Amino acid sequence: MSEEAARRLWETVLGQLQLQVTRPNYDTYLRDTVGLELSDDRLVVGAPNDYAAAWLSSRALPLITSTVSRVLGRRVDVTFRLHRPQSRQGNGSQGLLRPTPLPATDANNSRLNSRYTFERFVVGENSRLAYAAALAVADNPGELYNPLYVFSGPGLGKTHLLQAIAHRLIAQGRRVLYVTAEQFTSDFVAAVGQRRVDDFRARYYHLDALLVDDVHLLTGKERTQEELYHTFNHVYLERRQIVLAADRAPHDLVGVDSHLRSRFEGGLVVDIQPPSLETRLAILQRKAQDMKYSLPDDVARYLAELCTRSVRELEGYLNRVVAYARLVEAPTIDLAIVDKALAALTPTSPLQPPSPETVIRTVAQFFNVPPHALAGKGRSKLLADARHIAMYLLREQCQLSLKDIGRLFGNRDHSTVIHALTKIESLLRTDPLLRRQVSEIRSLLSLGLSQATA
Repeated sequence: MSEEAARRLWETVLGQLQLQVTRPNYDTYLRDTVGLELSDDRLVVGAPNDYAAAWLSSRALPLITSTVSRVLGRRVDVTFRLHRPQSRQGNGSQGLLRPTPLPATDANNSRLNSRYTFERFVVGENSRLAYAAALAVADNPGELYNPLYVFSGPGLGKTHLLQAIAHRLIAQGRRVLYVTAEQFTSDFVAAVGQRRVDDFRARYYHLDALLVDDVHLLTGKERTQEELYHTFNHVYLERRQIVLAADRAPHDLVGVDSHLRSRFEGGLVVDIQPPSLETRLAILQRKAQDMKYSLPDDVARYLAELCTRSVRELEGYLNRVVAYARLVEAPTIDLAIVDKALAALTPTSPLQPPSPETVIRTVAQFFNVPPHALAGKGRSKLLADARHIAMYLLREQCQLSLKDIGRLFGNRDHSTVIHALTKIESLLRTDPLLRRQVSEIRSLLSLGLSQATA
């Protein structure tokens, strides 16, 4: 029978299958299929890539065969093969481009930091559960915690754990891809622009483990979220490992589709808290050892008590001290070296975070409004902007919880705070005026602290 008959039959079958399978599976595996050949006992269906053909043959064949037979009125076998329509700019050849499966060490994995391994991660009570979960996932991918979702404030070790998982799996010879949400977005946008979405999907589907960092940056990116939803479903259904990281819990991801948030919550969700003094001391000693420097106990304690917010901040101060010691060729590091190093390298940097009251007062002065007005119910644009910026800076500078920030602003709900944080984060990428305002307020906070400690 003709190719036209096969095409028409398959279009009818697709109409029925669309009512019987989930939308993600239909969009991913069935939408771009086409009827190619129809004989008395056999229908050949073209799939856009090898993986779709394999999935349809192994996962959906009974449903498809029964649907085709019911529409046709007789029993027929259904087979799938790779088929790509000829490019409109082609040279008349068949134009069958087979997606290349992702190798075990993909180019994107070149962004992995060789130092971010399990062996170099200093475990404390603040991170013990997250570390144990990450280790379990690396040793038994796709079996125990899938997905694994890790969240924390900035600089506390999320990325370290994700990359440690990636390193361990790559060492096992597995096909692994570590990307940030921004890189996933860029890859998808490029694929759409180049009409190579099939290649994009083949690249992200042919994996043993997919690790996506900074998923909170998906806020407002609806098409990217939809594509990640399909990718997630595919990788998960294949019992492959998914690991995600963000700066907030899944339920706090305002601007991310509820179905995607639900997927994120479907496995194990763990958080990392700021490290205790004991853990900060251990981190400093490990870091100093890596840098071939001996760190006296009094110096380590001084730095550990100075830097309480994040591991990144802690390591940054130690890097400054060691750099200064090398610059002046100091044989050892003592408190005098520390004082000189911090004064020489960060003369106006605050050594302690500003108080919440200082942040609110500084923002109010900048916008020329009374501090109490920020906690009030005024809804003018000026007040709303000032209030949102104050909330953002309280989170950034003081590391306050959402609940504590809301309490400072008239007991506002945490969802209101999340909305403010998300709005400012988004506008900082696109609004030069807002960037300048926030930068100036940060400078005022820094100046006020340096004067207070002088």
